[in-house]
Amino acid sequence: MIRFASLGSGSAGNALLVESDATCLMVDCGFGQRETLCRLTRLEREPGNIAGILVTHEHGDHAGGVFPFARRYGLPVWLSHGTFAACSSLADGVDVRIVDSHQSFRIGAFEIQPYPVPHDAREPIQFVFSDATRRRLGLLTDVGHITQHVRDILSGVDALILECNHDLGLLAASSYPASLQRRIGGRLGHLDNQAAAELVRQIDSDRLQHLVAAHLSESNNSPELAYQAIAAALGAAEERIGLACQEMGFSWRCIV
Repeated sequence: MIRFASLGSGSAGNALLVESDATCLMVDCGFGQRETLCRLTRLEREPGNIAGILVTHEHGDHAGGVFPFARRYGLPVWLSHGTFAACSSLADGVDVRIVDSHQSFRIGAFEIQPYPVPHDAREPIQFVFSDATRRRLGLLTDVGHITQHVRDILSGVDALILECNHDLGLLAASSYPASLQRRIGGRLGHLDNQAAAELVRQIDSDRLQHLVAAHLSESNNSPELAYQAIAAALGAAEERIGLACQEMGFSWRCIV
């Protein structure tokens, strides 16, 4: 069985917990140490439960808290070579382990498949987690557009945490400068609701137990718009759909 929960999701900070059997991993940490500890307590976990941290890319809302937290609690950190190159000055005293973005690796109870995604970072990756029962949890945030490789990797997953960053209409009408609008909506930016919904339509979702919309913009999206897009893609209003928020993330979900 795989369990997963979010400490928080959005432009002000991201962190995810994924666990199976005795292995608990953190994916990203965009919060300060005190805030991370508070959010772990909400999920009834503490640093001693965590086997290590996986990093998707170097942007501060994902990696800003990784190295101080890993250094303080003696945790190894897995990341791509490009991500390490972008933040190597922060990694002194941390057990850093470089991963190949196309090569699976094992940590405890998990087989982990990293995969590259188009985003404006040095070598961004996302992950699919598999356990001994071959249940699969897919993670996809911070991606500008969907590639065939992304579709192939995520097809048939049992649960998916999926970026629904913005609504195209709200972004176009926002007070953001045109350059920032182009960055967010560009091919190396973030996924909008309809693009996320289209991915759901394109992959095999027969086994999908959970779909959590994540990394929602607080000014250019709403939970209602993200939910409506994903529910339409799945064909109906679905209890399987969850929403990750900035303040609370989301509570534990189980793949059975």
